[in-house]
Amino acid sequence: MFNRILFSLLAIILLSGCNTSGNSSAKYPGLGLEWTVIDSINRDLPEGILVYQSVHVGANLRAWYVHVKESLPEIESRVVVSSDFDARETVSEFAQRLDVPVMINGGYFRMDLNPAKHVGLLKVDGELIHAATSSVLRNEERFYLHRSAIGFSANNGVEINWVSSSGDSVFSWAQGIENIPGQPGEQKDNIHRKLWPYRDILGAGPLLMRDGEVFIPINEEVFFGTSIPEVHPRTAAGVTPEGDLILLLVDGRQLISRGVDLPELANIMQELGCEDAINLDGGGSSALVVNGMLLNRPAGKTVEREVMSAIAVYSK
Repeated sequence: MFNRILFSLLAIILLSGCNTSGNSSAKYPGLGLEWTVIDSINRDLPEGILVYQSVHVGANLRAWYVHVKESLPEIESRVVVSSDFDARETVSEFAQRLDVPVMINGGYFRMDLNPAKHVGLLKVDGELIHAATSSVLRNEERFYLHRSAIGFSANNGVEINWVSSSGDSVFSWAQGIENIPGQPGEQKDNIHRKLWPYRDILGAGPLLMRDGEVFIPINEEVFFGTSIPEVHPRTAAGVTPEGDLILLLVDGRQLISRGVDLPELANIMQELGCEDAINLDGGGSSALVVNGMLLNRPAGKTVEREVMSAIAVYSK
């Protein structure tokens, strides 16, 4: 009996240790990635969009990021959703259909449903397609939560925050619910929320950075008990202090690129100068298409997975 109690306590401690929230100054060793401008691609891109690549043999990683100057009026970033009958299409199909220079996969979705169903908040062109996730079950316990999302406004503003929804309204929260494994937190009063009237909103999570520091609230957003914190191919989005958008993709599940865990991903976003950052859907969904060309190998394959949502960078 004593051994069982001791084992349970140890499991809770270990799970809690995965969470870096509450220690926003957490530091992680850098991967030492060096970035190179891809001239062969950038010469054909509109001004204000630059693509970089990093190949690190020692760390066994390949990664790309796109720097988008949102301050330029001819550049516009938006959330898009599949128009196919099964609500899924590849990132390449998205890019071809919408004729945009940059397209990257977006949020989580249910692949076992036809048509697919988004997991978490999805708002496109002012229309709420799916509500924010308000609670989840873990070991038959219900945890209420606010998961993170990235929002795009009509005047090229970009923001990352915790969100909830009620009816057609979306709200942001200054802090998440203090959940820990085995102990659901208490919901905050509504006085701590504010209306978040962004035109396009993509829910995913967890957060990777907040106010310039690594901040990974695995517990608050209740990603414990899932495979999300483990090493995977990754897609992430971030915002710089100047309001520029950073879109990152790290290849994984292949000999030349293993993928990264959440702390490594957050460290990369911090080194790229992000103020805030969010983890998006990853694994086999991670795909980056620039000027019609797929840059990565999704989960080590040459065939793209069909996804439900994506982030598109338009050039007017």
